[in-house]
Amino acid sequence: MNYDLIVIGSGPAGYVAAIRASQLGLKTAVVERERLGGICLNWGCIPTKALLKSAQVFEYLTHAADYGIKVNGGEADFKAIVKRSRDVADGMSKGIQFLFKKNKIDHIQGTGKLVGKKVQVTDADGKVTVYESKNIIIATGARSRQLPNLPQDGKKIIGYREAMTMEKQPKSMVVVGSGAIGSEFAYFYNAIGTKVTLVEFMPAIVPLEDDDVSKQLLRSFKKQGIDVMLDSSVESVDTSGSGCKVNIKTKAGMEVVEADVVLSAVGITANLEGIGLEETGIITDAGKIMVNAFYQTNIPGIYAVGDCTPGPALAHVGSAEGIICVEKIAGKNPEPLDYGNIPGCTYCSPEIASVGMTEKKAKEAGYELKIGKFPFSASGKASAAGAKDGFVKVIFDAKYGEFLGAHFIGANVTEMIAEVVVARKLETTGHEIIKAIHPHPTMSEAIMEAAADAYGEVIHI
Repeated sequence: MNYDLIVIGSGPAGYVAAIRASQLGLKTAVVERERLGGICLNWGCIPTKALLKSAQVFEYLTHAADYGIKVNGGEADFKAIVKRSRDVADGMSKGIQFLFKKNKIDHIQGTGKLVGKKVQVTDADGKVTVYESKNIIIATGARSRQLPNLPQDGKKIIGYREAMTMEKQPKSMVVVGSGAIGSEFAYFYNAIGTKVTLVEFMPAIVPLEDDDVSKQLLRSFKKQGIDVMLDSSVESVDTSGSGCKVNIKTKAGMEVVEADVVLSAVGITANLEGIGLEETGIITDAGKIMVNAFYQTNIPGIYAVGDCTPGPALAHVGSAEGIICVEKIAGKNPEPLDYGNIPGCTYCSPEIASVGMTEKKAKEAGYELKIGKFPFSASGKASAAGAKDGFVKVIFDAKYGEFLGAHFIGANVTEMIAEVVVARKLETTGHEIIKAIHPHPTMSEAIMEAAADAYGEVIHI
C-alpha cells in the first residue's frame, strides 16, 4: 500500500505528527513495535505522574492532623500503586488507538526499518512487509542511558522502566542522577517509605535549573529525609550479596552505601540502531539524527522529530516538532520552533517549572537584570493549602523590559508556567504582567507579585 506519510514510532512526536498529517489530508500510517503512545504514555510522563499522585495522597494521609483531620493508620500498598499506574498508562494507550481510528490512520504493528524511500516492517512472527510512502518521519524516541560502571541488570541495578513495575517495594534505594527522572523517583520512593540516597555528580541537584531553585529543592529533600550526595559519582556497584554495595567517590574520599536496589537515572540514549540509517545514508552526530529547522534530514523526503534529534528530550517539544514537520510537508508555512521558549517541568514535591534563561545565563549573556522573587510563605493560598515551600522568580532585561526567564518551585507550579511561556511569546514586559489582574487567592498571583518585586512595587513582602 502506498502512503503520503509513514511515521516510525508512536510516542508524542510520532502520534501527534500522524494526527496532524491526517487533518491536513495526507494518507498516513504509523509503525510501532510496542504499544501506541511510546515511552511517554506507557513508561514515562503519564504512569510516573500516577505514581507521584499516589505518593502525594499518602503524604496527605500521614499529615492529615496538620489539616485538623484524624486518620487511623494508613499504609502504602505498593502493588496497588503500581497497578493503578499501569491502568492509567493502558487507558492512555487505548486513547491513541481511538484517535487513530477517528483520524483514519493505519496502525502497522512491527519493527520499522528504512529501505531507501520505503519502510520495511517485521512483525512479531518474523513476517516482512514493505510499504511505500512519499514521505517518512523517524520518531523512534530514546531509552535509558547505560553507564559502563553501572550496567543495568533489571533487578538490582535498574532503569526507569523497572522502577515503575517492581513487584516489591525496596526498603532502601540509591538513585544516581538528580535530573527530572532521578528527582521524581527519589521523591516517590521516599514518600512511601523507602530510604533514599540521591547521588549527583554536579555540585547542585537539578543542575540545569536556576541556582536558587536547586538550593530550595535540596532544602526540601533534606527536610523530607532524602540523603543527598553532591559532587559525587558512583564508581562501581557490588551486587554479589543480597543487596547492593555502592562505591561512591566524594570530595572527602570513597564511601560505601548499602541499598536493596540502585536506580540509574543519568539520561537517555536515542533509538537509532537497526532502523536503516547507515544504509540510507542519513547523517547522525553524537548519537542524534541531524535535521534542519523543519526536521528534514539530508535525504529528501525523510524527516526526524523528537528524542532522536538534537532538541530537548521533552514530550511537548517532540509534539511541537511533529506538527511543524508535517505542516511543512503539506505545503503550509509553519514558523520554526523557538527553542529559547521551551518550558521544563519536574514533578517531585515541591514541583519545579522553568522557562527561558537562568539568572546565571542571563548575566553571562551580558544583560543588565531586574530580578523579582516572591516566596510562597507570603502567599495566602499557599498558607491555606499547607504548601509554603518555594517561590516564584522572574528575570527581566532592565533596559527594554524583556521577560528573559522564570523559575518556579512549589506546589502545582507546573500548572502555572504556561502563563510565562505565552507572555514571552507575545513579548510581554514586566509592567504588563504587574498590571494584568491575577485572581486572589491563587498560587498564580505570585507571578504578578514577583514581577512587582523586580520593579520595586511588591505589596505583600
